[in-house]
Formats: sequence, structure tokens, C-alpha cells
Amino acid sequence: MSLKVVSFQFNGFQENTYLVVSPSKNCVIIDPGCYESHEEKTLFEYIEVNDLRPLALLNTHAHIDHILGNAAVKEKFNIPFYLHKDDLQTLLSVKNYAAVYGFQGYKASPEPDFFLEGNSTISFEDISFKVLFTPGHAPGHVVFYNETNQFVINGDVLFNGSFGRVDLPGGDINTLKNSIFDVMFKLPENTSVYCGHGPETTIGQEKATNYIHQF
Repeated sequence: MSLKVVSFQFNGFQENTYLVVSPSKNCVIIDPGCYESHEEKTLFEYIEVNDLRPLALLNTHAHIDHILGNAAVKEKFNIPFYLHKDDLQTLLSVKNYAAVYGFQGYKASPEPDFFLEGNSTISFEDISFKVLFTPGHAPGHVVFYNETNQFVINGDVLFNGSFGRVDLPGGDINTLKNSIFDVMFKLPENTSVYCGHGPETTIGQEKATNYIHQF
């Protein structure tokens, strides 16, 4: 069964928001970064025009640029929200600094309905992912891997040629290196990597060329 990955670029951090869509028109929403009303409209209209049925809201991690749209998505679709427990404090802290980053109108994210666990499988009817625990950029960072369709929604672990910053609270370069070398780089080389910022890449390309090798 072929899943489709649809991306949107939202907010001042140019964050990538993803829909994973099944042939039966089910979908999950991953890292909604929509903040402005026109960004919310773009995401919601795509879902409505294509007659999609959202089943879940997933966060790879809870930095502000990846969760700005959590409240709006929950209010609009009333779907369960999933986050790793180790990033709950990251989520709750956003309201304390949102205005400093220019998001004075930030609508506080609800708390998760369910906590994600590493090395588990989550399924939403005909959409399923292996959840891999990948801390280092954020303490509770996870990625969502679909082996059948050979892709991973990887948040801010790997970028095309680079990797997630480690100078934010809970960040650690050695922890991130372990996540990259011991988790991400163990995936098949033809796995498509959908990043939290910038263009997609592949595991093989990053194993060969990523800047992380210089650390």
C-alpha cells in the first residue's frame, strides 16, 4: 500500500509540516507549524478539498516551530495528540518564550493524549509507523519510520547535509551523534528522509556526505 507524504512550509523558521496520506484518504498530521491564519487555512483547505480524514496529530518533538499549530489542529479535528514523555516539559515551556520569538498570538498547545515510546509501532487504520527514539536535538525527540514505503519523518535530527542544533535546552551533541549513527544510519540507505527544515534527502546520501562526520 502506497502512502503519500505531503509537505507544507510554515512560520518564520520555514518549518516543514507533513501530512501522511493513505489511498483510502486517511491521514495523520505531523508537526503542524502553522501560526498565521492563512497558514492554518492552507493546511485545513488541503485536507478538506482532498476529502481527507485526519486520524492523529503527531509531534517529532516540541520546539516552538513544530507545535505552533497544535491547538488549531486539535480544535479543528478533535484527534488524539501523541508526543514522547521526555519532551513534555519542552512542550509546556513554549508559552514562556513564544512572545520573545515574535509569536505573541501563540495558542498554547494542549497536552498529549498519549505518550510515544521508542521501538514501538503505532497504527492509525491503514497508516503505521515504527517510532524510533532519537534524542539530542530535543530530549524527547522521535522519528516516524515506514518501512513498507521506505521513508522516515525525521524532524530535526538530520537535515540535507547537516543536523539539528544542540544549543537549545536539552540538546547534546554526543547524544545526537548516537541517535544519528546508531539509529538513523542503521536504516536502509534508500530510505527517504523528510526533514523538519529544508529539502528531503536519503539515508545513503547523509551517510556519505553529512557534516556530522566532522564532529
